[in-house]
Amino acid sequence: MIELRPHAQGIVLPVRAQPGARRAAITGAHGGMLKVSVTAAADKGKANQAIVELLCEALALSRAQIELLSGQTSRTKQILIRGVTVDEITARIAACLSGAS
Repeated sequence: MIELRPHAQGIVLPVRAQPGARRAAITGAHGGMLKVSVTAAADKGKANQAIVELLCEALALSRAQIELLSGQTSRTKQILIRGVTVDEITARIAACLSGAS
């Protein structure tokens, strides 16, 4: 289960990143975090940008709704999501995870 947390501006989604993967995808849950693989290398923010783009596409969000709060140089990241409820984002994540199986 992904541990979503409320934030003054929206919801905080914890992410476990895997840069340099063979394919970009949401691959599951890992220790209460959403596990996301991207093909971009962890170099000069390229993987962070790829993670944000993947989350936008997979969770049907606009780029303005997503912000990287922390973890710029770490595999563990905190992503702020604005404009959706916890129930909506939980359903979207569940749909992505069921499609990844």
